[in-house]
Amino acid sequence: MNTSPTGAPVPARQAAHLVAARALGWLHRNRSLGALPPDTTAELADPDSVYKPLGESALAASLVLREGMASVADQRAARDMMDFAWTQLGSGDLLYERQLRYPLITDPLEVYAYFARVGYRHQRLDTLLDHLGSLTAHRGTEMLPNRRLAVANAARVAGVPRQVDWGELIDATWLGRAPEPWMIDWLTAYCMTHSVFNATDWGARADELPPVARDYLTDWLPVWMDIWLETQEWDLVGELIIVDACLPRPSCEPEVWERFAAAQHPDGLMPRNGEPVDEDPAKAFRDHHHTVVVASVAGTLALSRYHDAAAV
Repeated sequence: MNTSPTGAPVPARQAAHLVAARALGWLHRNRSLGALPPDTTAELADPDSVYKPLGESALAASLVLREGMASVADQRAARDMMDFAWTQLGSGDLLYERQLRYPLITDPLEVYAYFARVGYRHQRLDTLLDHLGSLTAHRGTEMLPNRRLAVANAARVAGVPRQVDWGELIDATWLGRAPEPWMIDWLTAYCMTHSVFNATDWGARADELPPVARDYLTDWLPVWMDIWLETQEWDLVGELIIVDACLPRPSCEPEVWERFAAAQHPDGLMPRNGEPVDEDPAKAFRDHHHTVVVASVAGTLALSRYHDAAAV
């Protein structure tokens, strides 16, 4: 099997490219299914139903644009997705109104960061976020350690001044304690993956992950991948692949990529698990949108990290 100068398998890079391109194409073609209802207001009684998927699509597109590894056509599709989502959010007005009405919630900042990453700005929201970040009440908001990392990274990406001790934030997470690896469960695995995503800003700051956490993940990621590959939990497998891509020296085995790519449908849909996919497009979008986002991000970051490793 051909490998790069650092050992990254060529077939893995090819699979990452295929998965990323297919997933982005699916997200682009189906973006209208993620449109906000016409009567949407800042209250967002059920944010996870439409608001969260819109933000997740923006996340995937922003990383395609940040990494710059996709084809010209795919980068154009990513920009179309960003423009669509930004328009759905009233060019940022909905985020501003939501943050103004509910000053202690964090989702407006977290969603805004995806857009700020690639040049979309909202002046009134910037001013409001700067002010809120200076308040003791905002700094003391109760949240899980991995969520605190997410908010800190969103502020970092959006350029919102915050006083952050990254080492302290990471140490407070499950991952930061390098616990017994056999004690991981499904929910803890998701918390762990997001700790890595935000500590490294989705791989952009891979060298800032503490050595203890880095070594721990190098040892145990392959084991965890085997477990969730066996149970066909494709959403979690994709997130574990992203974790690998956030390490300074990604080492995802080609077999993992082969099996992950084989699970993807020809149209780009990545099922969340081994169960059948509903034929209704709207239901399929609701059920599997997150996993397609994960597949897009996994392929995008892996392709870029493998390229970076080969250039060293």
